[in-house]
Amino acid sequence: MSLPILIQGCLEKNTKSQEQLYQLYAAKLFSVCLKYSRNYAEAQDNLQDGFLIIFDKIGQYKFAGSFDGWAKRIMVNHVLQQYRKTTFLELVNDVVDEASIEIDDENISLDFLLKIVQELPDRYRLVFNLYVLDDYSHKEIAEMLGISIGTSKSNLARAKMILKDKIDASQDKIVPSVK
Repeated sequence: MSLPILIQGCLEKNTKSQEQLYQLYAAKLFSVCLKYSRNYAEAQDNLQDGFLIIFDKIGQYKFAGSFDGWAKRIMVNHVLQQYRKTTFLELVNDVVDEASIEIDDENISLDFLLKIVQELPDRYRLVFNLYVLDDYSHKEIAEMLGISIGTSKSNLARAKMILKDKIDASQDKIVPSVK
C-alpha cells in the first residue's frame, strides 16, 4: 500500500492503516527515540507516545518534504518535551573549549558507544545528540531546549569529555593478545 493511501487511512482512524504505518516506520523511529532516551524501556515508551502524536497530527503532514523527516521531527520534539517538563537543563555560564573524541581502537562496538551516550546526564546527552548526530546548530539547540548558546556549547564540551574519559577507560581495560 502506498504512503498517501496509508496516511489517508490514518486520517480516517483506520486501525489497519495505523498498524501498517507503525510497522513501516517503527524501527527507524525507535532508533531516534533510543538516541535521546536514557534507556531501552524509556525509548519504547517514547516510541509509543510519539506514534500517538503522529496519528493525532497526521493531518498536518502536507506531503512537502519526506514523511520520514516529518515523523522524526515529531519524535525528537516529543522526547525533548518530556525533558522540558523536568528541570534538568541547568544554566551554565562558563564555556568550555570543545573536546575532540578520538577512538584509537576499532574494538569498540556501536552497542558500547550507544550505552555510554545513554549514560550521559540528560542535558549533555540531548545537546550531544542534537549537535553531533542530528546536525543542529547551537542556536537551534538553544531555542529547542530553552537554554543559552553558551550553555549548549558548554554541555556539548562536557559530554565529549565524559565520553572521551569512558572510551579511554574502556581502552585501558583491553589487554593486547599475546602471539
